[in-house]
Amino acid sequence: MKILIMGGFLGSGKTSVVIQLAKFMAGENPDKPYKVVIIENEIGEVGIDDKILSKIGYKVEGMFSGCVCCTISGELVLNVLDIMKNMNPDYIIMESTGVAYPNNIKEILEESIKDIDCRICCVTDAKRWKRLLKPMELLLKDQLKNADVILINKVDAIDSDTLIEVDESVKTFNNTAQFFHVSAIEPIDSNILTQVLGQVEKGAV
Repeated sequence: MKILIMGGFLGSGKTSVVIQLAKFMAGENPDKPYKVVIIENEIGEVGIDDKILSKIGYKVEGMFSGCVCCTISGELVLNVLDIMKNMNPDYIIMESTGVAYPNNIKEILEESIKDIDCRICCVTDAKRWKRLLKPMELLLKDQLKNADVILINKVDAIDSDTLIEVDESVKTFNNTAQFFHVSAIEPIDSNILTQVLGQVEKGAV
């Protein structure tokens, strides 16, 4: 079972990325699309419109009682086990709340559930990075430090010099992840989406 944990501070653009990932996985092979379930924690976030996703055959499991890495970790594990048993998807995409620590979520899942492969993608807001860095440094560091992929979003909203500064700053927290620049006003390139997802095999569960 593949699980992608989407992290990033409030307003960074996680929901937009999740929707693009879902559409990409549906469109890659329309005759036999991937079976994907999206787990969303909507506290403090704009919720994913399940009508958008239902058109391409995806279910959204919402969790509303708090941050997935602390107050409802038990519920999270039960939800994932239930999804594995009853839906048997190829992939679970989990959008965490903006104040969650993705690696904590990964540890909870891997300690509680056998035969899962968790991957972390964090989305950063290039436009607000400097403004957020000082008051939110510890949170941002903990969100980014164990990410497999980091998407530096909203690069269309800053100049090239600022982008270089943002890149250098983000890499002080994690210099081993794959880094990609994405725009808030243009679709994400399919090659980037492939790297975010990693290797996915249909019917692997």
